[in-house]
Amino acid sequence: MVALFNPKEPAHAHYSHLLREQAHGLLLTSTWPCITEASYLLRGRDRSLLLDWIGQGAVQVYPLDSQHLPDMALLMQRYTEHGKTEMDLADASLYWVAVDGNVRTILTLDVRDFSRYRLPDGRAFEIL
Repeated sequence: MVALFNPKEPAHAHYSHLLREQAHGLLLTSTWPCITEASYLLRGRDRSLLLDWIGQGAVQVYPLDSQHLPDMALLMQRYTEHGKTEMDLADASLYWVAVDGNVRTILTLDVRDFSRYRLPDGRAFEIL
């Protein structure tokens, strides 16, 4: 979301093109932790455009319940103990959506982390 709404991001053109070309074939889903993180990283008009875009229904916000947090905490601990970087709550929430929704395609700039995460069946994420 940051690359899409910040024209100064190196991947801005890639994601803008991807969404224009595949707009009808993509169902975009995110979570509140990811939206919060993107909102923090964007400033001013870019932040407002992101929030307006989400508010207009461009992205489905996946419902996470507090009962999911212990499982996400275990997931974060697992990837923090076995990796060089920590899995944060935003990443854990996307992982949760992927498992719960049987999805493995993700749009992210966080290639380093999502390349090392593995779904329960051992498959890697397909990063666009």
